[in-house]
Amino acid sequence: MKTKSLLLFLLFLFVSNLVPAQGTDTLKAKQAADSLKRNFVAKMQDFAKSSAKKSKAELEADKAVIDQIRIFEQVRKAMQKAKNYLSNGLDTPGIKTELKAIDDDFTRASDGVFINKGTAQTFRNLTATAKILTELLNKANTRKINLDANQQQLNNFRYQLDSLSGEPALFKFPQDSVSLTKYLQKVVLVAYEIKPVDSMLKIANTNIQSLLAQVNVTVFKLQNHLDEIAAYQQAMADNSFKREFGDLSSPEGHYRPFGDILSHSWVKGGMTLGFYAENNYGKLFTLLLLVFLSYTYLKSLKGIYTESNLLRPDMEGQLVIRYPFLSALLIVISIFQFIFRSPPFVLNVIFWLISCVSLSIIFSKFINKYWMRVWTFMVILFMLAAVDNLVLQASRTERWLILIISAVGVVFGLFTLLKGKRDTLREKWIVYSIGFMVLLEAFSMLANILGRYNMAKTLFISGYLNVVVAILFLWTVRLINEGLFLAFNIYSGQDKKLFYLNFSKVGKRAPLLFYGLLVAGWLVLFGRNFPAYNYFSKPLKEFFSADRTIGDYTFSINTVLLFIVIIVISLIVSKVVSFFATDKHLEHKDDQKRYGIGSWLLLVRIAILAIGLFLAIAAAGIPVDRITIILGALGVGIGFGLQTLVNNLVSGLIIAFEKPVNVGDIVDVDGQGGTMKSIGFRSSVISTWDGADVVMPNGDLLNAHLINWSLGGNRKRLSIIVGVAYETDLEKARRVLMEVLGNEDRIAKNPGPVVQFEQFASSAIDIKVYFWSRHIGQALATKSDLIVAINEAFKANDINIPFQQQEITVRYPKA
Repeated sequence: MKTKSLLLFLLFLFVSNLVPAQGTDTLKAKQAADSLKRNFVAKMQDFAKSSAKKSKAELEADKAVIDQIRIFEQVRKAMQKAKNYLSNGLDTPGIKTELKAIDDDFTRASDGVFINKGTAQTFRNLTATAKILTELLNKANTRKINLDANQQQLNNFRYQLDSLSGEPALFKFPQDSVSLTKYLQKVVLVAYEIKPVDSMLKIANTNIQSLLAQVNVTVFKLQNHLDEIAAYQQAMADNSFKREFGDLSSPEGHYRPFGDILSHSWVKGGMTLGFYAENNYGKLFTLLLLVFLSYTYLKSLKGIYTESNLLRPDMEGQLVIRYPFLSALLIVISIFQFIFRSPPFVLNVIFWLISCVSLSIIFSKFINKYWMRVWTFMVILFMLAAVDNLVLQASRTERWLILIISAVGVVFGLFTLLKGKRDTLREKWIVYSIGFMVLLEAFSMLANILGRYNMAKTLFISGYLNVVVAILFLWTVRLINEGLFLAFNIYSGQDKKLFYLNFSKVGKRAPLLFYGLLVAGWLVLFGRNFPAYNYFSKPLKEFFSADRTIGDYTFSINTVLLFIVIIVISLIVSKVVSFFATDKHLEHKDDQKRYGIGSWLLLVRIAILAIGLFLAIAAAGIPVDRITIILGALGVGIGFGLQTLVNNLVSGLIIAFEKPVNVGDIVDVDGQGGTMKSIGFRSSVISTWDGADVVMPNGDLLNAHLINWSLGGNRKRLSIIVGVAYETDLEKARRVLMEVLGNEDRIAKNPGPVVQFEQFASSAIDIKVYFWSRHIGQALATKSDLIVAINEAFKANDINIPFQQQEITVRYPKA
């Protein structure tokens, strides 16, 4: 349209200019021409105005068409997304089933606390129920968050469709009837497609609102009952010595069959264990991985001692490698059980049972039979107490059982203290824990008789727990020290501070640090049994978790400790990898040495430290801008005074990547020959043939004239010069020498030895023998033995090796 108007305008302009050119020169013609020009200008102005108006209208129409196409495309995409979301989104029946399961679990968990209460609440029942309701509340809250997200997404779809439907461009209709009819048909089609999607979105939104209402009711109910349990626990902690029941001799009040109590205790125990395992499967997997790594380490350690005939028949000081798998189980469970935060008691019982069985097998026939019987009987009493602690509701039957088992423990403990063979006891501290057990069990009996059920049950389980856990921890520390001591007996000691232990005392008395950690762990496990434990530990937890601010940076003591722990762990792991990978084991019978992973070790250590640093920074929440400030400060320090250090560090990286030398290579550096012992960040260590360790900075190592014999296969060419008399048959001498060289196995066959006649010397013909030693370590010994063999062969074949002679003539002048 625009092109056509432009052509008409040009044609009109041409004709108008042509007409005046054909006029006459008269005055009348000139006046007519002027009038014609004025009319032409007016007409051109009117034409321009109408053309501009028409072009603008056409432009607006074109823009509207483009916008309408874009909007229709966006509407189709939004509808498609909504359809896909609705087809793959909300599982209403599944959510209803989940909510019903939560309600069913709540009903089972309420037994003994909110229904069938009995005469009084029990601490174990409140604790188990609180754990179950907390897990159910977490599930309900998770579902609530998902439903809120789904509802928000549905609202976003509806808002997107409504906003697109209200776009002004959709209401700009075409001017001609044909285009208008087609456009209206398109609008009707889109509206027809939108209507069912919008209806589906409304229905889905209604369903979500209904489900949200149910979830909110469930969350409120769970939270309300958790608050009620917290109030029960607070009251129980405030009234720990209050009587809950009558004396054992008084008539029984509320009665519930003991079988029903066991049944609902079994159900709750299974629920707490299942929920906890579901939420902590990562930690359980980590525990199994640590057991496997510890087992691998102890097994290899035992293999080395077995191969070297270093195992003692009585296993004194070597008990840790008697059964590597059981030792790994005991050590890992005893130490890493504390990574599980607020575990259910049934999980602790499983851990302790595995540890007790492992320890019983480990020191069977090692400790005195008397103390073995004491340990076995103590484990039996502990397991009976642990099983009883899993019973969640009080009964007269259980009270009698507690009284009987407590009395047995008191009698047995007193007999052990008074008649026991203390001189044969491996760990003397066990006596104190047995005495403490007797005291606790005696108070448990008294509290039970007087109707203080919760106090009696707490003291009952705590008495036996304190003995068993103390023994487990004492022997765990002993086994750990044995393992480290055995490792340092067979590994060369680069740094005895590697594990921060005094190894001269290992096997006799554990270091004080380990005993401190042992006591702290024992206190935690012991204190968990008391109702007041949470209320004493809560302020401490709040102190460590409270946010503190320095400038714009917010942190807590927990994050700082976590940062330090991650850094320390990464440093220790890096040192352990360096220590056990670079040092060799005891030599094998075939005198072949096992070397470490070489210069790749440096990259491994750098990777470990880098990962540890980034994990520590992420865990502590340190802002990136703070890191840039630190890096800037380091840059300034490097520019002023750390050039040499950085040069050595960079040289270490070059060595790691280019590998001009590896750990275990035989090298010569500036006249210092030896074996490359280790390659570190800043410096490397060379063990010279004289037995000294030369510490050489990595920068000097790269800049020096480095000779690496191992790159060429550890071979070295040597030569021997021998002289024979002038009358000797030279070909015979050659054959004799080749025979001697051929009989020596330490000489390489390819390239083979060479015998060359060197020169006519003053008293002999010099013969030079060239040969390759198979290994540079045998080169000098091979050369020495060849000299002896050549001398013997020449004597046997009458070949004379002359010695240098000089004739001196002394002339005296005549008088």
